[in-house]
Amino acid sequence: MKKKTHRGAAKRFRLTASGKVKRAHASKGHLNGGKRRKELRHLKKKGYVDGTQEKLIRSII
Repeated sequence: MKKKTHRGAAKRFRLTASGKVKRAHASKGHLNGGKRRKELRHLKKKGYVDGTQEKLIRSII
C-alpha cells in the first residue's frame, strides 16, 4: 500500500533538484527584538536537513 504524505512535514520541507531537503531556520517567529540584525538575516536563509535525518524526512514527504 502507498504511504501517505505527512501534511505537516510537506509544508515545512522542500526537495531540491539535487535531492537535498531544504528547511527553514528556527527562532524567527517572535521575540526578535533582542537578536542582532546579522543573526536575523542569517536565519532568514534556508538550511538543509542533516544527513542522518534526510532519509526519514524524504520518506514522509
